[in-house]
Amino acid sequence: MPAFPAPDAALTTILVVTDVGRSKAWYLDVLGATLHGEYGGTSVVLRFADAWLLLVTGGGPTADKPTVTLGAPVDPDRLDHLFTIRVPDCREAHAELTRRGATFLTDPVTNGAETRAFFRDPDGHLFEISEYRAASATSSKP
Repeated sequence: MPAFPAPDAALTTILVVTDVGRSKAWYLDVLGATLHGEYGGTSVVLRFADAWLLLVTGGGPTADKPTVTLGAPVDPDRLDHLFTIRVPDCREAHAELTRRGATFLTDPVTNGAETRAFFRDPDGHLFEISEYRAASATSSKP
């Protein structure tokens, strides 16, 4: 009997976007994803950080999902998911992504051992860059 998941299984995140061309450009130029394929002007497959991203336009129910309608985020401040990208230097990544055209909600914020900053794609999907610094081996506890 085959195992689930199969050893070569891959997880793809599907993001509903309003304009596939605009989103494709943003994911390639700003995020640095690579293009894997385009299908019929309604979907784009990208590779980013060893993950698959499928950008699709919205649509109504289909035979295999009869009660589901896909739509881009309506309110960018009310989300049910976001993406975290671990980076070695949050401030450096912030500067590079800003140079590429990303718009951050704030400058990087440090809280304890973590520094992070959040930005959105053109449809409001939220991304976080996060730097975590382990405690120094030479530090002592008070």
